[in-house]
Amino acid sequence: MPKAEQQTLQAGNENFLALWKPANDSDPQGAVIIVPGAGENADWPNAVGPLRSKFPDIGWHSLSVSLPDLLADSPQARVESKPTAEPQKDKGESAPAKDTPADANANIAQATAADSDTAQSTDAEQATEQNDQADAERIFARLDAAVAYAQQHNSRSIVLIGHGSGAYWAARYLSEKQPAQVQKLVMIAAQTPARVEHDLESLTPTLKVPTADLYYATRTSDRKAAEQRLQASKRQKDSEYKQLSLIAMPGNKDAEQEQLFRRVRGWMAPQE
Repeated sequence: MPKAEQQTLQAGNENFLALWKPANDSDPQGAVIIVPGAGENADWPNAVGPLRSKFPDIGWHSLSVSLPDLLADSPQARVESKPTAEPQKDKGESAPAKDTPADANANIAQATAADSDTAQSTDAEQATEQNDQADAERIFARLDAAVAYAQQHNSRSIVLIGHGSGAYWAARYLSEKQPAQVQKLVMIAAQTPARVEHDLESLTPTLKVPTADLYYATRTSDRKAAEQRLQASKRQKDSEYKQLSLIAMPGNKDAEQEQLFRRVRGWMAPQE
């Protein structure tokens, strides 16, 4: 990786790596900020790397960011439950007294265990909610830094492109923060992370910018999720949401990536 492309950006009190490629044009159209998904890096060979390499050739800066490991994905801290205290037996006692039902102690133990499970479930839900918010704040800080960096390079237009779960975070960022500097959103093979407060279906109707949702029609689960997002978008008046289908090409990854690039490029700058 050329050193000139590696940029260290600051988000709050932490630094992170971003990959920058300036547009090969004296009058750039703007910048695309690419957000990789879970387990991916800023030069991931599927979608992320190819797009960041191709856009400079058509007059766009590209800035590919890296995201932090999610707290919500870390092993959940288990709340230690105290063992249920067994009733003490007097010396020589071999059976419950006659006026105590034989299964009374078992019922008490079951009730105690149920209370413990409820408490643990509540604690886990609270921890998940807190982790989700903390993750969102860290990711939003990185996207803020990326937008600021793009603006420093005279990007008159900024498009956010998210891949996989990166599409979720890009959409949530635009939904919650609504930065005026970002004009468009592209979601590619979008996925909602496992433990988050809002899913993509609920975020879609809240988006205020033109949005392209690219999904692989040949993948059943992707197609069904895309249908739900499309239905949700129709509940918003004057929606600028559009879906574009892709065809997976397992035997020809170069052609698959070129197809993706052409679909994104065509939506961003339609020919008159």
